[in-house]
Amino acid sequence: MAQTNEITNPAPDAGERPPFNPWIIAMTVTLATFMEVLDSSIANVALPHIAGTLGASSQESTWVITSYLVSSAIVLPMSGWLSNLMGRKRFYMTCVAIFTISSFLCGLAPSLPMLVICRILQGAGGGGLQVSEQAILADTFSAAQRGMAFAMYGVAILVAPAIGPTLGGWITDNYSWHWIFFINVPIGILSLMLTQRIVRDPAYLRNMRRSNMPVDYIGIGLIVVGVGFLQYVLDKGQEKNWFDSDAILISFIIAIVALLMLVARELTHENPIMDLRLLKKRNFATAVTFSFVLGMVLNGSTILLPLFLQNDLGYTAQQAGMALSPGAITLAFMMPIAGILASKFDPRVIIAAGFALTSFGLFHVTSIHYGVSFSTIVTYRIIQVIGIPLIFIPISTLNYVGVPRNKFNQVSGISNFLRNLGGATGVSLLNNFISNQAQIHRSTLTTHTNHANPFFERQIQGMTQSFIGMGASPNDASHHALARLSAQVDLQASVLSFANSFWMLGLIVVFLIPLPFLMRRPSAEEAKATAAAH
Repeated sequence: MAQTNEITNPAPDAGERPPFNPWIIAMTVTLATFMEVLDSSIANVALPHIAGTLGASSQESTWVITSYLVSSAIVLPMSGWLSNLMGRKRFYMTCVAIFTISSFLCGLAPSLPMLVICRILQGAGGGGLQVSEQAILADTFSAAQRGMAFAMYGVAILVAPAIGPTLGGWITDNYSWHWIFFINVPIGILSLMLTQRIVRDPAYLRNMRRSNMPVDYIGIGLIVVGVGFLQYVLDKGQEKNWFDSDAILISFIIAIVALLMLVARELTHENPIMDLRLLKKRNFATAVTFSFVLGMVLNGSTILLPLFLQNDLGYTAQQAGMALSPGAITLAFMMPIAGILASKFDPRVIIAAGFALTSFGLFHVTSIHYGVSFSTIVTYRIIQVIGIPLIFIPISTLNYVGVPRNKFNQVSGISNFLRNLGGATGVSLLNNFISNQAQIHRSTLTTHTNHANPFFERQIQGMTQSFIGMGASPNDASHHALARLSAQVDLQASVLSFANSFWMLGLIVVFLIPLPFLMRRPSAEEAKATAAAH
């Protein structure tokens, strides 16, 4: 017979009921998460303005992003444990307060070092928001309702990055970069007021917090070292030519050693920071694997398209954001539909359908070319993201199947950490893949740029005559024509490398289509127990 502490979703103390409608609680906790995810994508488009204002180089200004990512990545895996230690509501409100105060300080920062310090604090606050919200939703809603609840959560973390570049470009162009941080302050204050009034911890969490939990200082240290150095490697690897750089090589070795030691410790420690023993549960292990891949695909594709539009097609940040915004609207529309489908049909079938649609959308983008129109880009993006909610919602629901309720914070922490790690890994690998593919395509294309090729000869003669007609000497006109043709070859190579990267992403997702059936559906007893707990 199973022990009491292994019963899935035990009912709370008799008479305990949420003080407010669960949907009011969901909207309350979603507010701060939406603010945090939106702010992350807004900051990306403001880097040139920040660098110019603070007298920093473009390379130095990237620390505004890196410092936040490293800090957030360190806090993420510890969030579940910290929620149990402090109490989930207290931890959540602490994260909101830190994020809000540090946002205000970021807006006031007079120098780049001060801004980076404030961004580290901001990342420490932002890292725990998504984890806490997911666990609150899992505790607030029954299994039958979780699909729709996570749909609201999905709108926050999937739609916010899509509209961030548009909003960030508009704020930066019309006001100043300081306001991308100042706008968080009133939202954060409102979130704190609503959370204090509406959200409360269930009884089992209050009892857990009252018991004196031992602190695993070694585990915390290993997380800080391992995750911090790994995030640095992923963020700076491409820029420093990966393992050709001693700094990257040493950082990678330190990260791997620290993370292996962390895994060994967490599997044997009585009160682990990250309860990796949960990965023995088939549903959870499969779900977090999907979360990792989903982070790779979503973050990678979200970054690829804006890069292509701005670097190759000459779009501004705001124009690139406008091209992606219809995709955000599609996500918002599909989230509740995915929530309904996940509650009425086998979620494994829904996930497989989502993978199939997503792979089709990624393969569809491989037809991208230099002369692609704005409307075609919008269509590409809509088709590309339409299947994402069908993956995200059922995975978020199945995460908790067979997991004791007192482990919900750990489930949320590990799942979010691996999704964010997948995103960082995907962006780094794709940047490296695109760079290598561009070199390969350029070498291939240049083999055809010689005078034995009649098409090349006609092109170079036509360009030369055009420059002569504009007043250039024959010698200068010839040099200008060669330079123009070289730029066209570089551009075509870049376009082909982007197309290949989408092809690679699509191929990865295709292989995932049959894997959801490794998971199991909640049994009738589990569904009944979950409903009784709410």
